[in-house]
Amino acid sequence: MSSEVKRVLGPDRPLKPSGTVGFSSLPDQLVNRCTENGFDFNVLCIGETGCGKSTLMDSLFKTEFEDIKSKRHSSTSKVGLDCSTYVLKESQISLRLTLVHTESFGDQINKGESCEQISKYVDDQFERYLQAEMASGIRNLHGLHDTRIHACLYFVSPTGHSIKALDLKCMEALHRKVNIIPLIAKADTISIDELQGFKSRIMGEINANNIEIYHFPADDKVVSAVNKANNERLPFAIVGSREKVKVGNEHVRARQYPWGVVQVENENHCDFTRLRDMLIRTNMDDLREKTHHYCYEMYRRRRLQEMGYIDVSNLSDMKASYEKERAAMIETFRRKEEEIRDHYMQLVKEKDEELKRKEQDLLKGFEKTKKERSEEKKILDKQRKTLDEEITAFSRKRQEWEAQHADRLK
Repeated sequence: MSSEVKRVLGPDRPLKPSGTVGFSSLPDQLVNRCTENGFDFNVLCIGETGCGKSTLMDSLFKTEFEDIKSKRHSSTSKVGLDCSTYVLKESQISLRLTLVHTESFGDQINKGESCEQISKYVDDQFERYLQAEMASGIRNLHGLHDTRIHACLYFVSPTGHSIKALDLKCMEALHRKVNIIPLIAKADTISIDELQGFKSRIMGEINANNIEIYHFPADDKVVSAVNKANNERLPFAIVGSREKVKVGNEHVRARQYPWGVVQVENENHCDFTRLRDMLIRTNMDDLREKTHHYCYEMYRRRRLQEMGYIDVSNLSDMKASYEKERAAMIETFRRKEEEIRDHYMQLVKEKDEELKRKEQDLLKGFEKTKKERSEEKKILDKQRKTLDEEITAFSRKRQEWEAQHADRLK
């Protein structure tokens, strides 16, 4: 692309202005905007119950996130997610940090669906950003609270043998959606010799299953050497602690054992400082950029294709396209509503006519029955009159007979 630009525009021609123009303030403008708006950074911690996820977060950011309420003992029927957002400040720089912890991960008898809830959460954050992007027509939403996952710290249980099938399955489901950084949890429970072999087996399984984990970028000359060295140390062997132990003349974060002290920030004891430097001090911006330009972009392209966009690489007028799709959808809903209303009115009309027919049938039946009962009454009245006349005649004849035979009856 750059060669094509050079061919069309020709080579660059260096010039020096005769005086101050002002574009030298561009770095200051960028710094001021970033300082004013602050930064979003979102971390997803995946690991089995009790592997030290919350403790590691406390150690990484040198604070205690007291609002994280673990629900690991409340339900093991399905995997849950606990999300908490904090605002941290350091040297006037504001960081809005969202920590997402898995709960009851790997505790189910049937572990087949353990990754689905996690994958859905990641997709939901992409969808939220996409909808906001389409509604505004702006690709980079600086004012939006970005909840997309920038780093996924995957805690591998320190079995010392190999990575579990569940972990491989979950990584495979997420490796194109998030930047996975594998960690060996509670690495102080494994000997140094076992740890090196465990690391090799984990990376061997990951590579054999074509899982793309996050590698620290080596294209930046300033940090390429340290990033390359730390890529060779993956997965990081991690130890976390909330307690401070006196070592020499200072108190440090450490774990106290009968046989000695494991210092969290001692590179000879674990890889904690390497993780902190790589995650926060050196590559935080790269994690954010890769999330936006790679992970989110893949999701965005797929969703836009599902929505019917053919050319998803050139959507400069996103807002107009969105409004067009929205207008078409509203029109479809309006026509559907009219069809449903007409159908409903037709049903009401047919039912009304049916009720009227039944009412007429009932009236006709009533009149017919009434007429029949009237005729029957006339016949009965006639028969009663005849019967009364016969009774009267009989009574008269009887009296006459009794009068004629009175002497005989005596």
